[in-house]
Amino acid sequence: MPSENAVLITGASRGIGKETALALLKQNVKVVALARSGDKLQELQSQYPDQVFTLAVDLSIDESYTSVIKLLNDNNLLLEAVIHNAGALLNKPFLETTTEDWDFLLKANLMSSVNLIKTCHPFMVKGSHIVQIGSMGGFQGSSKFPGLSAYSVTKGSLSILTESLAVEFFKDDIRVNCLCLGAVQTEMLEAAFPGLQAPVQPNEMGAYIAEFAMHAQKYFNGKVLPVSLADPS
Repeated sequence: MPSENAVLITGASRGIGKETALALLKQNVKVVALARSGDKLQELQSQYPDQVFTLAVDLSIDESYTSVIKLLNDNNLLLEAVIHNAGALLNKPFLETTTEDWDFLLKANLMSSVNLIKTCHPFMVKGSHIVQIGSMGGFQGSSKFPGLSAYSVTKGSLSILTESLAVEFFKDDIRVNCLCLGAVQTEMLEAAFPGLQAPVQPNEMGAYIAEFAMHAQKYFNGKVLPVSLADPS
């Protein structure tokens, strides 16, 4: 059985991750969709039964990555892009944050990326693309907001990881970039900031990320790019 190329997306059960998956599926791209919510992943599976491979998995648990390897091996899949969209947001004043809060966000926003990339690297084809989904909160020089220190710091760490891996993986012909997103009208945003109206909808951002993941590696490597309607200064 010959190998097939696919794009792996984390946090694919809702919001930006789901819309990115849908944008790719509509272009007949095969998608490996990972998320903690198996029920919501089934919606993608039912819509595109021959194109999508789903796995309900919590990437903050180290043992989860063996399931990712098994899925890729069992379906004879190689990866032309990895879009790491999953993460966690905490809105809490810095002085009230606990060690447990920091540990949780570091696992969700940084270590999940580290472990995912280590897991996926052997499956990535020449010319493939790793896209980290960061945040404007973690973009140096951007406006910062009270209560988002832990979130912004852990998301900001993806920027340095991106720059470092772009150098390490250059010899493998794998490109690595980070998109720092501004406000998008997602469930996560609504939970953290009730009533806030974002200027961008998830389907709009999903379409942009899908296009970037498939083609931008021809033009960018090791770049940390703001994707926001606000002035990052």
